[in-house]
Amino acid sequence: MAIPPPPPPPGAPQPNTQKTSDIIGSLRPIQRFKPHKPDALVTSLDFDDTGEFLVATSTDDSLQLFNAKEGKLMKRIPSEKYGAHLARFTHHSSNIIYATTKTDNRICYLDTHEAKFLYYFSGHTEPVTALAVHPGEDKFISCSLDDTVRLWNLKSKNPQARLNLATPHLAAFDPSGSVIAIASSSTSSILLYDIRNFDKPPFATFDLRSLEQQQQPQSQPNPDPTWTKLEFSNDGKWLLVASNAAHGHILLDAFEGALKAFCTRSPNPNAPFAPLRATPGTPLTLTLPAGQGDVCFSADGRYLIGSAATDRDAVVWDMQASVVRGAAGEGEKVLRPVAGLPSGRRTAVSEWNPRYNMLATADRDVVFWLPDEHSGMKPP
Repeated sequence: MAIPPPPPPPGAPQPNTQKTSDIIGSLRPIQRFKPHKPDALVTSLDFDDTGEFLVATSTDDSLQLFNAKEGKLMKRIPSEKYGAHLARFTHHSSNIIYATTKTDNRICYLDTHEAKFLYYFSGHTEPVTALAVHPGEDKFISCSLDDTVRLWNLKSKNPQARLNLATPHLAAFDPSGSVIAIASSSTSSILLYDIRNFDKPPFATFDLRSLEQQQQPQSQPNPDPTWTKLEFSNDGKWLLVASNAAHGHILLDAFEGALKAFCTRSPNPNAPFAPLRATPGTPLTLTLPAGQGDVCFSADGRYLIGSAATDRDAVVWDMQASVVRGAAGEGEKVLRPVAGLPSGRRTAVSEWNPRYNMLATADRDVVFWLPDEHSGMKPP
């Protein structure tokens, strides 16, 4: 006779048995984890495949490993020699890769259980701006300010392939793992590559220059809009180009590159947006952390959750909501938030748990969000 598993601890996230639409509007912050150093900023978050563990990197040159199911900090792993950014779980929950922010721009391969390096991936001559792990294989891709993109296998210290491109600062795998998207905000383009023919020209190119020009409202011009994240929805339909632009993000049809909508940060098109800025002198002093951004897809691909227009709280966009015509300078297709999520803190980075109804966000604190059955808030 099989022994039933023990019940989850009080306040633990529940498996994704409920539809996201039933709980999205009731998410509330239930735990906060203070930084090791008061002035430190969290620069990246990532859940493992099981949804049980979360890893964060910080400008205090450390990594924090959390047990998301039990809601506790397991350990802090110092990385003073190399710095730490863009930590990503491999398909083994105790192993991660992360980009260094000091010395020789290497990528570290770390066993978090033993707190020891397995080995390093070297070759980039400038800081790494994006790391993306293949959804089903022991491969990953890296982008760097050295204008190269490299495809790696975790079993080899040498890259399998390399591309030389103009400012290829962001990359993402599609859910099938067969397509790699590479984005460059300086050229306002996204290139799609077949992973089997990575050394061949891209099979599709999306030119977003005209969309960026539409996105900037004349009343609030952003002198230096920057793309902060590139992400496919888990259903493969949408491609998110997250931005620090005042009025939000660009959502594309992942197959054709056509504009789905501009995801504005506020229901009020004239609401001001004050981007978070890192402390001067800290590594990667950017408006928002490169390669992570302040917005993410829900696991079902229907919702986006990210920073609001104000300096506090988060908002939710529904892909099934009506797209409206924007105001002057806002573009022809606009998707406004359908719900606000009160947090009391600015959302600088965000990540949705792939297995549980749970959201993690961070700025200085790492915050766990769970559905609140007593919130009295109807789902959008």
